[in-house]
Amino acid sequence: MEEKKFDINSIIGFVLIFGILIFMMYQNSPTPEEIEAQKKAEQEQVEAEKKESKQNEAVVTTSEDYSNVKALDSTQQAALQSKVGSFANALTLPGEDITTVETDVFELKFKRQGGHLAEVKLKNFVDYDSVPIYLVKDNNSAFNITFGTSDNRTLNTQDFPFQPSVSKSGDNTVVSMKLKVSESEYLEYRYELKPNDYMIDFSIKSQGLSGVFNTSQPIILDWKQKQIRHAKSISYENRYTRLTYKHDEDKIDKLGQMSDDKETVEDVEWLSYRQHFFSSILVSNDGALKNVELTSKDLVEDEEVDTLFTKLYTSKFPLVYNGGEVNKSFDLYYGPTDAKTLKTYEKGLEESIPFGWGIFGWINKALFIPLFGFLSGFLPYGIAIIVMTILVKIMLSFVQYKQFLSQAKMKILKPELDAIRVKYKDNKMKAQQETMALQSKAGASPLSGCLPGLMQIPVFYALFMFFPTAFELRQKSFLWADDLSSYDSIAQLPFSIPFYGDHVSLFPILAAVAIFFYMKMTTGQQMATQPTQEGMPDMGKMMKYMIYFSPLLMLVFFNNYASGLSLYYFISNLISIGIMLVIKNYIIDEEKVLAKIEVSKTKPKKQNKFQKKMAEMMEQAEKQKQAQQKGKRK
Repeated sequence: MEEKKFDINSIIGFVLIFGILIFMMYQNSPTPEEIEAQKKAEQEQVEAEKKESKQNEAVVTTSEDYSNVKALDSTQQAALQSKVGSFANALTLPGEDITTVETDVFELKFKRQGGHLAEVKLKNFVDYDSVPIYLVKDNNSAFNITFGTSDNRTLNTQDFPFQPSVSKSGDNTVVSMKLKVSESEYLEYRYELKPNDYMIDFSIKSQGLSGVFNTSQPIILDWKQKQIRHAKSISYENRYTRLTYKHDEDKIDKLGQMSDDKETVEDVEWLSYRQHFFSSILVSNDGALKNVELTSKDLVEDEEVDTLFTKLYTSKFPLVYNGGEVNKSFDLYYGPTDAKTLKTYEKGLEESIPFGWGIFGWINKALFIPLFGFLSGFLPYGIAIIVMTILVKIMLSFVQYKQFLSQAKMKILKPELDAIRVKYKDNKMKAQQETMALQSKAGASPLSGCLPGLMQIPVFYALFMFFPTAFELRQKSFLWADDLSSYDSIAQLPFSIPFYGDHVSLFPILAAVAIFFYMKMTTGQQMATQPTQEGMPDMGKMMKYMIYFSPLLMLVFFNNYASGLSLYYFISNLISIGIMLVIKNYIIDEEKVLAKIEVSKTKPKKQNKFQKKMAEMMEQAEKQKQAQQKGKRK
């Protein structure tokens, strides 16, 4: 009875204790404010636990984490702090989205988001359609620094707003863009603009961030830019649009011209995003850039569709920490790809212009650039081209004289050469030996006419490179050509012809006609005097084809080229025809040439090593041929 009573008492006791506990819990239940605080504490604890569990893993953030924030309460500030760490303050600061600054040559717009240039307008130039030249516009350029922080985050400057300020330093204008942790802790882009100067002093500097940066993680600068079309022919402009860089003190290299390309280069002193006649150049002032990744992507697959940009360039390289801070000095050049302008900076930037490699570039830099600069200083540009062409042809007239003299000798020897071929018609090798012997005695080797012609190649190629890159010719008119640096158009076609285009240029037509008559007059005579040798191709036929092929090549290929270059070839061939007629009719006397040949024949001729070797080879070939014929008879 007592055990049962105990059991009932126990149950009653448990019920009383449970009721008391419920009452106490009710009395001690938190207020709504306490519940909110508790939830916040729990959330912070969870975030702390996540951070602790990933202490060896960097946090990578995106631009979505950085929306423009105005006034924040403590809760929002804490949430923002948990997202971006020390740089949360930068997202709370007010400022204008765009800062505009003008100089004599620039109109620049600096973007608050990312702190770099949103627009670069060159005030003194317009494109083929009279639109101002922009090197940076409509997000075609991106400038970003990726860095790690001491709380294991990876951040990008392009995702943060910078604080702009504009001030004066003497006559110079200083634009400062600061990514602020606090008033005394920041990353600064500093731009100093000088009057009437295309070069901008540009520096990247941090202050008080040695405890914020994670110096064990590389800090990477990444500069991308699409090159905006400026010329009438985008394919022609694209041909001269190339990423060029100077490295290892004095070496100049380029990425691919008409295809995608990439390189990783050590010790880069400057890199040029060249867009034919305009360039964006980054120069390192305090030591070469290391481990630079360069890429070039061709954006013109179809010139009927891809009409806005020519190429996409990128360059990526690490910056160097010094005492936990960043302090790097650059120069930024936005301006014309003009040799005279670039040379004034004494950094070798003019080497970014494709004057030609080796001797061709040397001829341009030492002769044609100074000569044309002198002539165009007091003559209209079209007339300057004509005068320079006349001077070049006079300089090379002795070469033409040597060629015509050789042709005259071959013409005089033709009856004897024909007699040798008839005499040894059954022995081709002997005929060839006798022909070479006669030519050697008379001093009328065909090579004596070819070698002077080869001497002209460096000059012709140098001028081929000079005219398309001569900035002085840009938008300079002459006769019907509106722009000597671009094609001249006298008719627009309703369709596009492959390799030719959708227009008709007159200067290439005139040049093609002049080349045809010049080759007809010179090559025709060579065909008449050139013997066909055993085992050798028929040079007469080849020359006959060249008479028609060369003008056709000029007509098609140069239809989209600079009209200044076609003007040069037209005048050059007209002058060549005139020089040829003068030499042929008034300078070379065939009777005197014949008398000299007769004297040369009487003099003993000693064969050189090459001639001896050729004679031996021909004798061996003849013996082998005779042996083969005997074998067939058996």
